[in-house]
Amino acid sequence: QVQLVESGGGWVQAGGSLRLSCAASRSILGFVSMGWYRQAPGKQRELVASILSGGRTSYLDSVKGRFTISAANAKNTIDLQMNSLKPEDTGVYYCNAEISPVLEYKPAYYWGQGTQVTVSS
Repeated sequence: QVQLVESGGGWVQAGGSLRLSCAASRSILGFVSMGWYRQAPGKQRELVASILSGGRTSYLDSVKGRFTISAANAKNTIDLQMNSLKPEDTGVYYCNAEISPVLEYKPAYYWGQGTQVTVSS
């Protein structure tokens, strides 16, 4: 089992920046993909950004050009740099990891507990 711990959330004014970090409890040998999701009150959880083991990234259209996802420390950590934040970015942000044994594809999914991001005008 892998535990994910998020940090970096907080309260920021519109136009400001935050950097979220998700640390895994151990090195992720069978890393497939990792990502950041968010959930606003009354809305479904949505994928904000993801990164594949090969390094390719993808983003929700509304955050393109403002957010950057990256992996570091031998895939022990994924970060989400958020710039030019808008009130619409407010929500609980969760990190997610898809992990599979290297010899056989049997994916397992892990979630952090979430960190609150609040953007005010």
